[in-house]
Amino acid sequence: MVEKIKNVIEQIRPSLQMDGGDVQFVDFDSASGLLKIELMGHCAHCPMSSVTLGQGIEAELKRSVPEVKEVRAVQM
Repeated sequence: MVEKIKNVIEQIRPSLQMDGGDVQFVDFDSASGLLKIELMGHCAHCPMSSVTLGQGIEAELKRSVPEVKEVRAVQM
């Protein structure tokens, strides 16, 4: 499951990197479906990061990996 999630994240990363941002896998709880990621670079402090997270990253991960029920950005 984790490898599948990481593969989807790898597909998303180039579009974030074009704007100076990035995303990294942190943890996945299969019991709750909670995926924790870290937004980095410009994404970490961008006022649009909640839109990027919800409508971009979370939507794609839920579509590609139905076991993902929620995506939460954390700071490491």
